[in-house]
Amino acid sequence: MHKRLFALLAILLSLALLASACGDDEETETVAEPEPAAAEPEPDPEPEPETTEAPEPEPEPETTEAPEAPEPEMTDISVGLVFDIGGRGDQSFNDSAAAGIERAAAELGITFTEASPEPDGSNRGELLQLAADAHDIVIGVGFLFEGDAAAVGAENPDTRFGVVDSAMLNFGADPVAPYGENIAGLVFAEHEGSFLVGAAAALKSQTGKIGFIGGVANVGGLIERFEAGFNAGARTVNPDIEIIGDYITEAPDFDGFNAPDRAKEIALAMYEEGADIVYHAAGGSGAGLFQAALEQSEATGSKVWAIGVDSDQYHTADAGVRDYILTSMLKRVDVSIFEMIKSVIDGTMQPGPTAYDLSVDGVGYSTSGGFVDDIAGELEALKAQIVSGDIAVPTEP
Repeated sequence: MHKRLFALLAILLSLALLASACGDDEETETVAEPEPAAAEPEPDPEPEPETTEAPEPEPEPETTEAPEAPEPEMTDISVGLVFDIGGRGDQSFNDSAAAGIERAAAELGITFTEASPEPDGSNRGELLQLAADAHDIVIGVGFLFEGDAAAVGAENPDTRFGVVDSAMLNFGADPVAPYGENIAGLVFAEHEGSFLVGAAAALKSQTGKIGFIGGVANVGGLIERFEAGFNAGARTVNPDIEIIGDYITEAPDFDGFNAPDRAKEIALAMYEEGADIVYHAAGGSGAGLFQAALEQSEATGSKVWAIGVDSDQYHTADAGVRDYILTSMLKRVDVSIFEMIKSVIDGTMQPGPTAYDLSVDGVGYSTSGGFVDDIAGELEALKAQIVSGDIAVPTEP
């Protein structure tokens, strides 16, 4: 019994000691709050397509706008232009004069009117006087105005007169002198320009035969100068070349300058004879030559050519015939009219003749269409020889 009691006391004492030890070492227990559950990762957004930023545009180069052409300073000068028979629209002589007066209006500020004579030319003097009544300057387009311009000019000394294709010299005076201090003549070296297109014809001809058509024969030798130069130029290139020549009418019948049907008949006959290039000095009649070249070429399948006159007829003729115009002899009526008007405005007009030749490009040849590009070097060499005096071009056939 004592042994059991002793054992019980020993157990109780051990428990007391254990409880005391636990009490002395007690710490405040901290319970960590549970970490929140990791959120489900959101799916990565689909990558946006890569965009390449457009480079900033390079600044456009600064452009300086060309200044508008200034309006011509208007003058109080007015001009009366009286065309030759056929008037504006002949695609040749008169149209070149029209281009000159239009240039004067655009660049010099003049005003102008225009008129055309009756087909027989009977009212030339009347038209000149009407123009003198209303204008400061009167210009007659064509040598046939010479006599009337001399008379009307003498009666209107305060008006300036110009006549194309006449020297306006009084050969009955001793010494020879201008008809008046107020009268100018505008003349051209047609023979020099015709020499160059004659050379072109000989250089381009395949048959060794060419032709010439004059508008009106025996009018002071004017149209004969075209023929003389053409023949001389062709024979300088080819001494053996054959040249057929013909005139539509003879003075005093001046219809030959406005007869395209007759020019067409003559040209077709020349082509039938074997000519493959024909030159005309026939004003409005030249349209018939161009039509003949077209028809002959289409009918035979062998191309023939025409040569124009006065204006660059590649540009003035109907579009359908342009490919048959080899070149044109340029007679710068437009330049002469412009310069005559300008000389009146600036006070430098001279009475009597002012000449327009090869040395001042008053005559020449056209290159439109490119048909003479291959022989241009030879033509320019001939031109230089004429200007230098090494070649003297005849004025009579």
